[in-house]
Amino acid sequence: MILVPDLADVERYATSDAERRLARLLRSVDSDLEAVAFHSVKLRSHAYKQQAEADFVILYKGVVVVVEVKGGGVRKHDGVWYSIDRRSDWHRLGGSPMEQARSASFALRDILREEGIGWFPHESIVVTPDIDSPPHSVEWHASHWLAKDEMNVARLASALNAVVANARHAPANQKIARPSDLRTRLFGEFTRVPVIDAQRGAVLEEQNRATEGQARVLAALARNPRVLVYGGAGTGKSLVLAEGAKQEADQGRSVLITFGSPGLVDFFAPRIAGRAIDLVPFGALNATKKYDAVFVDEAQDLMTAEGMDLLDTVIYGGRASGRWRMFLDPNNQAHVDGEFDADVLALVADEATTLDLDLNVRNTQAIVHVVQEYLGADVGDPGIVHGEKVQWHTPSDAADVEAAEAIAADLVSSGVRRSEIWIVRTDSVEQTTTTTNGFTVITPRYAKGLEAEHVVVCCLPTEFDLAGTAAFYVAVTRARVSLHIVASKADKRTLQLLVKKQLAQA
Repeated sequence: MILVPDLADVERYATSDAERRLARLLRSVDSDLEAVAFHSVKLRSHAYKQQAEADFVILYKGVVVVVEVKGGGVRKHDGVWYSIDRRSDWHRLGGSPMEQARSASFALRDILREEGIGWFPHESIVVTPDIDSPPHSVEWHASHWLAKDEMNVARLASALNAVVANARHAPANQKIARPSDLRTRLFGEFTRVPVIDAQRGAVLEEQNRATEGQARVLAALARNPRVLVYGGAGTGKSLVLAEGAKQEADQGRSVLITFGSPGLVDFFAPRIAGRAIDLVPFGALNATKKYDAVFVDEAQDLMTAEGMDLLDTVIYGGRASGRWRMFLDPNNQAHVDGEFDADVLALVADEATTLDLDLNVRNTQAIVHVVQEYLGADVGDPGIVHGEKVQWHTPSDAADVEAAEAIAADLVSSGVRRSEIWIVRTDSVEQTTTTTNGFTVITPRYAKGLEAEHVVVCCLPTEFDLAGTAAFYVAVTRARVSLHIVASKADKRTLQLLVKKQLAQA
């Protein structure tokens, strides 16, 4: 069974050992290959509280099972329910564990119905792994309270089968939820990915729901052996890729993440730490080692016959029959670092399920509009982040790194941390450097796939050919919060011609 988040994160963040033990067992249940268990999910509406939490929500054989887990003992005394910890201290509960599970189940039902998902079968169960036998009551079926005897993989699978076998049937004249829609909505509700708060200029500490597109891709990754994901800069491709890779590794598969852009090592390494996932730049791949699942980021960089032939050698079953996921930008950043063959892409696309990410979760609306106006590039709907306008600067001297550094210094004087600022020069492919004043100077080749709070772009292309256009595209789509563009008078005239070109092609 797929765990969301994966077992490593559940082990790290679960508040009770009972939840960890149940997570380990759930991951090993394989009687439903499409089953998904979401851990510790917050529900946005509740009959009695603003927000409630279910320990697990499981989609199993088309039935949503909401699980309340209680470690230690559970006892009812004089009509009041108590939990008993390992020190034998009693703690009063607001109701029976089954009431808690049912309340969360009804809240989830209401949330999804409000979103138009339709009726779906749902059940509520309690798991108390430390007691020998569950309490008996006419208020619930004995099959819906699992105790110590069910705490092995075979007995847990049998118990889940019994629960879903007796799930209620749809009432008459009800719209029935499609299983694929239900699965996608659950991924959207309960998968946590960072969303940028452009007003504060930081990634929110709390996690936010995946966008509809990200949820659709995550759900599809689990069900399809070969997937091609298109998304412009800022649509969250790399974040979704990392989550998908963690899920594959959690299922016991050998997993590779590969890419052409050198800066992506630092992006992925902390996100997959502690997992059995190999992180290997494409240029360092060893054709003698094969993987059950291969993830390729910025795949447009590698979209050549030679590149695809090398991938073919590292996937069990080969590219035609193996398990792989490629994420690429349709705006073709390959001219910054790599090669791109449209004919090869057409062949690869025929082998895969194709999906799109179409909501920009990085750039402010103003930045998205600049990209659309000057480059005609589709970087997704600017529906999430709002922020300040793009700032244009025309220095009296050269529009170079020195001019950009003066703008960066002004940002620092206004309260921005120096570490949050990048100076991106589009006329170079050199490695990242630091100025004597401590500002990072990066080129599109090393910035691709990454992002910064504040970006100052300088040294604009003298010609917007394929390479120049790609470099400018990468540079202006790195910013989360503010974008400053240093442009000479000659640069502005070139950009005006670029706008006219886009208008003529529209």
